[in-house]
Amino acid sequence: MPYTKTVRECVFEIFDQFGIDKVFGNPGSTELPMFRNFPEHFEYVLGLQESIVIGMADGYAQARRRPAVVNLHSAVGVGHALGNIFTAYKNQTPLLVTAGQQARSILPYQPFLGAEQAAEFPKPYVKWSCEPARAEDVPAAIATALRMAVQPPMGPVFVSIPVDDWDRPGEAAHARSVTTRMRADPDAVARIAAALARSKKPCFISGAGVALDDAWDEFVTFAERNNAPVWVAPMTARNSFPENHDLFQGFLPAQRQAIVERLQGHDLILVMGAPLFTYHVEGGGPHIPDDAEAFQITNNPQHAACAAAGKAICANVKLVLQDLLDRLEPARRPAPPKREETALASGEPLTDVYLFQRMAALRDPKSIIVEEAPSSRLAMQANLPVTVKNGFYTCASGGLGHALPASLGVAMGRPEEKVIALLGDGSSMYAIQGLWSAAQHKLPISFIIVNNGRYEALERFGRHFSMQKVEGTKLSDIDFVGLAESQGVSAWRALHKDELDDALLRSFAAKEPTLVEVVVE
Repeated sequence: MPYTKTVRECVFEIFDQFGIDKVFGNPGSTELPMFRNFPEHFEYVLGLQESIVIGMADGYAQARRRPAVVNLHSAVGVGHALGNIFTAYKNQTPLLVTAGQQARSILPYQPFLGAEQAAEFPKPYVKWSCEPARAEDVPAAIATALRMAVQPPMGPVFVSIPVDDWDRPGEAAHARSVTTRMRADPDAVARIAAALARSKKPCFISGAGVALDDAWDEFVTFAERNNAPVWVAPMTARNSFPENHDLFQGFLPAQRQAIVERLQGHDLILVMGAPLFTYHVEGGGPHIPDDAEAFQITNNPQHAACAAAGKAICANVKLVLQDLLDRLEPARRPAPPKREETALASGEPLTDVYLFQRMAALRDPKSIIVEEAPSSRLAMQANLPVTVKNGFYTCASGGLGHALPASLGVAMGRPEEKVIALLGDGSSMYAIQGLWSAAQHKLPISFIIVNNGRYEALERFGRHFSMQKVEGTKLSDIDFVGLAESQGVSAWRALHKDELDDALLRSFAAKEPTLVEVVVE
């Protein structure tokens, strides 16, 4: 039976079935036929470099809680994008990444833009990838890829598509309903409930999985019912607990001995939606206090397999919490001590601590923070509390160049909210072209640049290795106001305390993108 639709028509029908309404990309010659007769209800979101395109799609997918589609230009476009594909993999973001390939008829002759072993190139940081054997198989490959992307742990998938496939007859495929939430073994849930019932001093550690599984409300109720202190797991990319709550204790460091020291005295450690644990530097000794029992609840089998201690349950975090709440009565434990408040900074000289305290005072608490300021992260965590569900995004990979474009995607996905992109000066330069896309789409984003004139995080890390001097860390003479204005974004510079509030208020009130460069010590 002859096919009556083109591959292109079949693919866009699949996108409709998955609720996809945008394609993020930077076009090239091997992709153009995909956009012939581009459907009017779709939007093409242009980024000026492929890593920016992936970052925008990552933020959009996370904000909307559904997959986003990215189109890249052949192998070189995939190469440009790989850093943020790695970040999307670590973030567990459902992305369909497609890339153009040269026409099938000239592939044997190593054509100019030919990608050899195209499906292998982005591995291992995609969950599934293929270059379909026949043009008519492309729609089925797209549908399979999207179903794979949303299965926990979610993540990016990849399909390489020869340029001449789009206009050929295609076999229709359908989205099909596939469940994505797995309930835990009841016996395993019973063991955790029994451990909590006998525990004298439990503590909870929350991670991005709480946000990914939409378990914020259940986790807050669970912590309150157990009267247990809550820490955030090391290097967590999403907020998972209100940081002004009486039970909130702060953020665990990514170092073994320091974690054990913080958790000393607790007889039960329950890790929700996070690895146990993510480390950034070497360490020795036990991974948890010697007398403690540990449980981990995660939707990521790799996190469970690689955990250094404890028992693990692989299941949807929200469903596990619901099952535990059904079993547990309110605990009669004394409340843990409250977290100490940070002293107010004077603002003389201007510091990141003072900046974050003023941001906390002036911003709408419902605004969304997208952060990539590594050297200022501890100061941010101590002085700029995030108190609402889905109010914070950063990268789980440590790779720079994610937050600026991701803030655009978050703003597109949640247009009713103000988005604040909090960026280090060095970090912002990895994706500064993203300001152009923000201006083109008139996105109400406040880009706050913490300008300390150096890669300070690297200098601090050098001290960990007893280095007196670290090469290649000084940044000078970058005009962020000029960079913003050249791309259509209004911008101001704050050099002193008395200039800061006015600049922040103007930016927070704006209905279009603005940038504030804050020069700090």
